[in-house]
Amino acid sequence: MNKTIRRASVFALLLVLALLVRATWVQFYDGQALADNKDNRRNVIETYSQPLGNIIVAGESITGSARTSGSSDLKYKRTYTDGKLYAAVTGYASQSYAPTQLEGIYQDLLNGTDNRLKTVMNTVTGERAEPGNVITTIDPGVQKAAYRALGGKKGAAVAIDPETGKILAVVSTPSYDPSSLTDANTAGAAWKKLTADSDKPLTNRALRQPLPPGSTFKLVVAAAALEDGLYANVDTQTDSPDPYTLPGTTTPLKNENTSAPCANASIRTALRYSCNNVFGKMAVDLGQDKVRAMAEKFGFDDDKLDVPVRAYASVYPSNMDKAQTGLSGIGQFDVTATPLQMAMVSAAIANGGKLVSPHMVSQITNSGGDVLKDYDDEAGSKQIVSSSTAEQLQSAMQTVVKDGTGTNALIDGVTVGGKTGTAQHGENNSKTPYAWFTSYGKSDSTGKEVAVAVLVEQSDAARSEVSGNGLAAPVAKAMMEAALK
Repeated sequence: MNKTIRRASVFALLLVLALLVRATWVQFYDGQALADNKDNRRNVIETYSQPLGNIIVAGESITGSARTSGSSDLKYKRTYTDGKLYAAVTGYASQSYAPTQLEGIYQDLLNGTDNRLKTVMNTVTGERAEPGNVITTIDPGVQKAAYRALGGKKGAAVAIDPETGKILAVVSTPSYDPSSLTDANTAGAAWKKLTADSDKPLTNRALRQPLPPGSTFKLVVAAAALEDGLYANVDTQTDSPDPYTLPGTTTPLKNENTSAPCANASIRTALRYSCNNVFGKMAVDLGQDKVRAMAEKFGFDDDKLDVPVRAYASVYPSNMDKAQTGLSGIGQFDVTATPLQMAMVSAAIANGGKLVSPHMVSQITNSGGDVLKDYDDEAGSKQIVSSSTAEQLQSAMQTVVKDGTGTNALIDGVTVGGKTGTAQHGENNSKTPYAWFTSYGKSDSTGKEVAVAVLVEQSDAARSEVSGNGLAAPVAKAMMEAALK
């Protein structure tokens, strides 16, 4: 054979072999990556070729699927019942945008691609399995009570069953209708409007927007002081001059109520009147490390808190000087918390010092109702403070509601303990403060309990009327009443 022809033949053979190797590589190694690529429209077509599974509240589906109109290659779109009410729970499943919240966490389950859903026939034929369902822990009565009570205010609320860790309500206002984002033909305009809104309705304020917790954080400082033995009980007189000057400064830590008996006040009295001098000095006396250790027991600084939606970490800062530590003792400086976190604080105190892992999904099932995973059975718990400390704090929180700054949370036939908070906002407190209230309620007749936290970020109230008792406590009361009825 001619030498040139032979070389050309070998070269051509090598090219063919290279093409075969590349085709094999793409098919067997890159194939899955290409199939999973978010820009692969075939995935969207497959996802919406049949109805999705549903998210369920109290036995009723709050999601659905509807046939699309026109000549779209996407046969179905997601629908929502009471979309604004449950948006902070469901998130959205969109033909145009990546799913969020429970829709995102359980995307594979809800579209039928989760391997746990496959039957033998699905494996043989390669067909997609029937989609599964997500059963939540949400109590519709508590959810509605929180949403209605927040009304036109910008804020958030969370309710937890202290004994089981079940999240009974997750509300963020202003809300949005997830249905506006489901259809590819209209989602773009809705997305632009929502993202341009200065009130940020797409932000889940209940789980994913930590803000200064103000005086509600005093519960954590009090717990640290009692556990450390700094004070024997909530009725022991503290060493707390009024005014208290922050160490290394000439700045006095002022109290909102200048006539309150805050000088050397006990923890009970200091919580009742929300005495800044007491808890500022208490934090300094304990030191930031001891306060941080207690805060972290309650869940602060945990950047892997999944409920199962990943909640933003609530933060107790590090490397503070003594003055900054004093400010941290009243929930200011760089301390931040989500409503979920402050509900966890009240839940642990109400539950004898034991914190049960909060979760808003009870079970996931296949289309036939068979349980694939039971989150209620897997909820872990840990002892945060001793039962003695928890009882002391319960008693002091009850005083806050009966005779102190939280009287708007009183409920007939229910033992209520709470703590108000008004957190400074803006440079030199130039903006409207945040109003907080965290509490627990226990039915005197049934023993049933609930813990809640409410944040009002903005309202129509005059600045002078912004307070945890005035704005947030009534929302908490409505939630507790709904949970304990």
